[in-house]
Amino acid sequence: MEKLLEQIQKGTVWQFPGGVHPPQQKSLSNGANIARLPLPDKLVVALKQHIGANGKLLVEKGQRVLKGQALTKPVANWSVPVHAPSSGVITEIAPKPSAHPSALPELSVVIEPDGKDEWCTLNPISEPKTLSHTELVDIIHQAGISGMGGAGFPTYIKADTKQKIDFFIVNAVECEPYITADDTLMREHAAEIIQGIELMQQLLDPTICIVGIEDNKPEAIAAMTKAAEHNNKIIVQTVPTVYPSGGEKQLIKLLTNREVPSMGIPADIGVLMHNTGTLYAVQQAVYEGKPLIERVVTVTGNTIHKPGNVWALLGTEIKHLLDCQGFSPVPQQRVVMGGPMMGFTLPTVRIGVIKTTNCILAPDHKELAEPGPEKACIRCSACADACPASLLPQQLQWFAKSKEYDKLQEHNLFDCIECGACAYVCPSEIPLVQYYRVAKVEIKEQQAEKIKADRAKERFDARKERLEREQEERKNRHKRKAPAKSDDEKQKVADALARVKNKSNDGNEKSAVAAAIARAKAKKLEGQNTEIEPDNSEVAKERALRKEQARKYKEQKELSEDATTPDDKKSAVAAAIARAKAKKAAQAQGAQTNPDDANTAPADDKKSAVAAAIARAKAKKAAQAAQANTDDADTAAPTDDKKAAVAAAIARAKAAEQPDEPSLNDKSTSNVKSEESQTDSPADDKKAAVAAAIARAKAKKAAKEAQHTEQSTEPSIDEPQTDNVKLQEPQTDSVAENKKAAVAAAIARAKAKKAAKEAQQTQSDEDTDQVAITEPETPSEATPEQTAAEKKKAAVAAAIARAKAKKLQKEGNDQS
Repeated sequence: MEKLLEQIQKGTVWQFPGGVHPPQQKSLSNGANIARLPLPDKLVVALKQHIGANGKLLVEKGQRVLKGQALTKPVANWSVPVHAPSSGVITEIAPKPSAHPSALPELSVVIEPDGKDEWCTLNPISEPKTLSHTELVDIIHQAGISGMGGAGFPTYIKADTKQKIDFFIVNAVECEPYITADDTLMREHAAEIIQGIELMQQLLDPTICIVGIEDNKPEAIAAMTKAAEHNNKIIVQTVPTVYPSGGEKQLIKLLTNREVPSMGIPADIGVLMHNTGTLYAVQQAVYEGKPLIERVVTVTGNTIHKPGNVWALLGTEIKHLLDCQGFSPVPQQRVVMGGPMMGFTLPTVRIGVIKTTNCILAPDHKELAEPGPEKACIRCSACADACPASLLPQQLQWFAKSKEYDKLQEHNLFDCIECGACAYVCPSEIPLVQYYRVAKVEIKEQQAEKIKADRAKERFDARKERLEREQEERKNRHKRKAPAKSDDEKQKVADALARVKNKSNDGNEKSAVAAAIARAKAKKLEGQNTEIEPDNSEVAKERALRKEQARKYKEQKELSEDATTPDDKKSAVAAAIARAKAKKAAQAQGAQTNPDDANTAPADDKKSAVAAAIARAKAKKAAQAAQANTDDADTAAPTDDKKAAVAAAIARAKAAEQPDEPSLNDKSTSNVKSEESQTDSPADDKKAAVAAAIARAKAKKAAKEAQHTEQSTEPSIDEPQTDNVKLQEPQTDSVAENKKAAVAAAIARAKAKKAAKEAQQTQSDEDTDQVAITEPETPSEATPEQTAAEKKKAAVAAAIARAKAKKLQKEGNDQS
């Protein structure tokens, strides 16, 4: 370190690789002092004029501001405020074209100066040595000072570095052609610059401070040397004129022989660098209390009649600077912000001056010709020889064109300082720097997307982990043991269970479901290792009670149906039998009447009427009794539909066996009387009647045997001319009895067929309405011969017998 210091004090200068020697063209603008321009019509102050975040806007449209008043407030890292360059009224706050090759709009504050140029309250510091480190850094921060050499890095960040600084370098080289802003500033304000250097020495405490100036600025060298005589830690060092010796890494190599590592910063090797314009702004902020609101700008070019350097307020439009210096544009005029090597063509002159604007170049076509069409690389290696960063420009260009970003980074693309030396020497006129700029932007966007994706993945993983943790906590929460119950709580539970049991025992009913639920609840409440569950005991008890009530109601209903159904069936059968008996008695009475006996006819009619009345009365009484039984029953429908159908069929069969109703009997009797007067064969009538009666009796007997599964009891009705009829009600409905009923029905059908055949052979002429059902009577008189009328009656009787037989057969089939 001591040897290095000795070499530096002796004026030793080291060399950096590459470099070019373009025409300087500095004499156009460095011959006059820095001029003051009249106030412009408006000031367009961009809120972002540095590397970092914008500040928070403090003003609004229509508000009057004073010169030096803060327009924004720093709210984030690497954020510095901007100030009003002059007093006036804010007419607009809107995006305006930015000082960038793309001219992308940036939020800006438009101020219309009032001409008073009235300052806000300033707080100058006459003795800065009395200030603490933090206070001094805060003054620099609030003054809005950032690097004025081109990068725009916030000055307060460098001033507050925690790393040990060995060499503090002042970059006064100004190697770019045409630019003389720092040269004239050092000539006129060398003392202020030295004061700014001393303030930085107070903050950084470096071992030594070196001011590097190119040897083409002798007046500036003399001024700075004289101003630094009182400070032996400040060395003014002259460096050779070569482009780009003003680059940060290149100047460090020239003055200290140290090299900044790839992707590193000068502080990593104990070096910190500031521009002369920045140090002048620091001196003004501390000693004068003025924020950064203006800077020196070189206005030059062959189209400018009065080239030189001017004090330009920040926000002054480029057009105002050109007009004040006598601008005479040529066709297809270009206006460049910066120098011819690193500057860029402005898309419009309605762009305001910013903190990093150091030159406005307005060349003609001879001075700065338009580049020709791009040609193929001839691999001459001139670009590699001129590169001050020891890169391979032609290789980087190939990778940039093919978008091989990984290889670009492997070849240290970001070490390129975009000085333009490679493009300056390229014989194929390849715009190499433009390729590098585009590739850098795309790589940065790609990296930003990757960072965004990584953060999204981290958030997703964190969310997934959180959900899994919450799910596990929910499971564990359900598995937690129930808190131990006190003796009082246990006693309350036991009392409740006892009340439930007593309540169930008082009603002499206990549901099995309710008991099971009660036992389960008791086990859960008494156990200590069970899960916490909601208490549904009351709901369970109510459900069990409803089930018990439904079961009771069902049992009562079944009992009532069993008790009432047989009675209803018996009543219906009794009524049907009574009606059949009454009809039979009436028919028998009518059959006993002799039409030929005129003397006995009145007596027989009277007896028949009496007997019919008695039979009707009995039938009516039996029907009323059956109806009463039906009304008293709660449920009238029989349980077995088949039994009811059988009973109804029996009643219909008995009723159908009677020839006609009483009214029809009278008519048939009269017809028989009229016909009997013409007959002379009583013996044949008796035979036919006997045969028909026997057939009907057999059919009835077969039908009764088919219905033997139904038991019905009916008291016998004593009549002098009929047999007692007994019907039995079925008592069982078993499978065997059903089989017997089917067999009986088949027998009945066979017997009926046989009886019908016999009745057809008898050819009886006796009317079946006058013959008794069980045992026919013999007429008192018989004729020896059978007339045609008698044959007709016998045929009618046979037809009736056949119909009844068919009916019985059909009923037998239905039963089976």
